[in-house]
Amino acid sequence: MTDQSEITHDDRPPVDEGAPKVGEPKEWASGLPAVVSTVKHVLRDTGPVRGTKALKLLNQPGGFDCPSCAWPDPEHRSFAEFCENGAKATASEVMSRTIGRKFFAEHSVADLAAESDHWHDRQGRLAEPMLLDEGGTHYRPISWDDAFTLMADELNTLPSPNDAIFYTSGRTSNEAAFLYQLFVRHFGTNNLPDCSNMCHESSGAALGAAIGIGKGTVSLDDIHDADTVICVGQNPGTNHPRMLSALETAVENGASIVAINPLKEAGLLAFAHPQKPKGLLGRATDLASQYLQVRVNGDMALFRGLAKAIVAAGDVDRAFVDEHTSGATEYLAAVEATEWSEVEAKSGVTRGEIEELAGTVARGKKRLVTCWAMGLTQHRNAVDTIREVVNVHLLLGAVGRPGAGLCPVRGHSNVQGDRTMGIFEKMPAWFHDRIDEVFEFESPRASGHDTVDAIVAMHDEPDKVFFGLGGNFAQATPDTDFTARALRNCSLTVHVSTKLNRSHLVPGRRALILPCLGRSEADEQEGGPQFVTSENSMGIVQQSQGRLTPPSEHLRSEVSIVAALATATIGDTSTIRWSELAGDYRRIRALIEQVVPGFEGYDDRARVEGGFALPNGAKERTWKTATGLAEFAAPPLSVFEPSDPNRLVLQTSRSHDQFNTTIYGLDDRYRGVKGQRRLIYLNAGDMAARGLSAMDVVDITSYWTVDDGSVEERRAERFVAVPFDTPAGTAMAYFPEANALVPIGSKADVSGTPTSKAIEIDVTRSP
Repeated sequence: MTDQSEITHDDRPPVDEGAPKVGEPKEWASGLPAVVSTVKHVLRDTGPVRGTKALKLLNQPGGFDCPSCAWPDPEHRSFAEFCENGAKATASEVMSRTIGRKFFAEHSVADLAAESDHWHDRQGRLAEPMLLDEGGTHYRPISWDDAFTLMADELNTLPSPNDAIFYTSGRTSNEAAFLYQLFVRHFGTNNLPDCSNMCHESSGAALGAAIGIGKGTVSLDDIHDADTVICVGQNPGTNHPRMLSALETAVENGASIVAINPLKEAGLLAFAHPQKPKGLLGRATDLASQYLQVRVNGDMALFRGLAKAIVAAGDVDRAFVDEHTSGATEYLAAVEATEWSEVEAKSGVTRGEIEELAGTVARGKKRLVTCWAMGLTQHRNAVDTIREVVNVHLLLGAVGRPGAGLCPVRGHSNVQGDRTMGIFEKMPAWFHDRIDEVFEFESPRASGHDTVDAIVAMHDEPDKVFFGLGGNFAQATPDTDFTARALRNCSLTVHVSTKLNRSHLVPGRRALILPCLGRSEADEQEGGPQFVTSENSMGIVQQSQGRLTPPSEHLRSEVSIVAALATATIGDTSTIRWSELAGDYRRIRALIEQVVPGFEGYDDRARVEGGFALPNGAKERTWKTATGLAEFAAPPLSVFEPSDPNRLVLQTSRSHDQFNTTIYGLDDRYRGVKGQRRLIYLNAGDMAARGLSAMDVVDITSYWTVDDGSVEERRAERFVAVPFDTPAGTAMAYFPEANALVPIGSKADVSGTPTSKAIEIDVTRSP
């Protein structure tokens, strides 16, 4: 047996010994508390003048797109078209306080690693490029020119271009992403892992196979006009708060909201709109009319049961199925062969509850929208589960008509746009063909590394170069200790960042921190003020232009950094003048027009208020699949089961005081917790069975059976046990603190997404 707990934990966040304050979970989201929290964070981080100016520009025409999620803007925007978390993200980004050579001279890497992620975020904006020398204990300043020379020398002396890893965060703009992938492919590799590999990769794989496009098929109007909206495996109150106003509108228009989630979450129960008088008074609109507390990973079985009930009630849209789909006969046979006893056992939901849901979705014009997030995508059977969601929609004909469709809700603000721009380790042949034709070089065709494969490659093969365009790779990825060893095995690690984060403290032999502009800040280049674009969850491309003065004169835009790196590494070509592209982003958009379908007249259309929609064949019922039809799938039902029935299934999740790995505070207001993040939420019966009481300090051990049959163990120490309304046998802890428990080898079939929502664990009282 391999015991992963024997390795060092020095690269993990420090254990906070402080006891949390635990009260009752809230029964509705937003309202006056959200306003108070927003004001507190803005005043604390930015001051009233800079903070107010930033919020006036947030999600407004001529302003900048919110960095905290990819939820679309409504047609008619309010004066405060942002949510509490968007305000927190903006306040964090627009800090005028900076850290540079003096700060890093006073704090060694070891000292910084001993501080918490929350402390890191509070220190201020990175002010200048910094280098950690081989054997060094402190970062020191380095000029931009010397930094680019160092990176180019490292890249050009690699035995193969495939020994470089080029990671991308979903906050990267379309312009930076396109230029980045162009440089990487010209350099000679498809090693372009990104954050989508860890979140919605399963959605893209499932939707691409089923309906011919790896994106959602709905608009905001479809949600407003739906008869039923199912929210499954997501917590919009914390992760996509602006979605709550769309759900409220749907309810006011007569829709039923159905929540499917293991934990009871305030943002799915009710919403008090903070921009309406009744909302400020705490008078909330009820959202979920039915709340199904499915067992962790029981969603596939639940949707199979939903299909069974729809078929039994005679609610199948036969005309749509016959004209637009393939594989219906096989799927209907699988539905008939599935016993209700199996559905109930695997889902944890009763037949009666599922039949009630079937009656809801089949009412009216069968206008059904299903929204989902990580609760579906981060499982071994994630692709099969999402295919089952699609199956239900195909039975009802609920794709490609008003008020109906599929809605994967993205997290990062431009993770969908990055993929559109070519940030993917295995882009289709047509994309490479267009790159070759437009830029007159042969782009590599061999698939590159996704995120998990990149970590394994860095871990197993020394002296690779890691370049991260945004993000916090060491914290966002699974198997914290394994990933730390992988990064330390590199000859050079480079992180383009706005703020200090833990990835800077898990260096290769040498490490660079390159400070960049935030989305809220003015981007002045040779061609004058620049704007960038992003693509939201619903396929709308819109402009984003920062207006604030950058906090340091040494900050460069992501576009500028990529262009300078390309110039230093491969130089200009007959078709690419990197510095000219960086001097005027219109030139980049003109090149995107030539490569990516749907971007005709890109620059002009991006300047129109509201942006423009990209083509989406599924919305027009044009199916770009192998058969030219929407495809049913009929895999056998599956659910994650611990190898030992006495163990629990852990899922990771966010608190309300964070965005991804950025920690704004230590509270989780909606779950009733203050002052601590190192928590594990447990079913009260499971606690009693282990002799645990509320507030006990516990250690968590995860178990993973590898291919040779041996069992690996990973440990995370000193978590506080909190009883919570979650099904028996399930538990929840916060990301990224619990990432150390996610095995590197546990990933979704087809998509390769880490299974952060299905971890076999046990919990024991700490010694």
